[in-house]
Amino acid sequence: MKLNIQKLLLCIGLCFLFAFAGSLFTPQPGSEWYYRVLAKPSWNPPDWLFPPAWTVLFLLMGSALYLVVDRGYAKLKIRGALALFGLQLVLNLGWSATFFGLHSPAWALVVILLLWLAIVATIVKFREISTVAGNLLIPYLLWVSFASWLNFTIWHLN
Repeated sequence: MKLNIQKLLLCIGLCFLFAFAGSLFTPQPGSEWYYRVLAKPSWNPPDWLFPPAWTVLFLLMGSALYLVVDRGYAKLKIRGALALFGLQLVLNLGWSATFFGLHSPAWALVVILLLWLAIVATIVKFREISTVAGNLLIPYLLWVSFASWLNFTIWHLN
């Protein structure tokens, strides 16, 4: 299989487009609600950790997407896997909009649980097409698992 750099960059770019859209909802330093009103657990990661972590995760997501897209669109199995991938991208963005935009840890918890399920389903479907593609999404699932627990804890504290 020959590497198609243009297709790879488009797949990564699509993922980073969603990352950018989600970042529009994240609080600025000193944000009243997130930094002063919202109670967070002592184990809440430092703010500096989120940008590099999400950069790596979106890069892995784009690479996984490329491995599936590069197999073509003719098969129903591939189109289904791509639809699940699209769903999890939308839910990822939806979590940022719900948690930070709407200031709703409760509804964000619902969204992140749906996101977690969509990621699991995407991993299963991607692995049917490319084992590597499915495995590239495992760090994302682990991060969202942690984020789900953090979201639950923040909801519980508030």
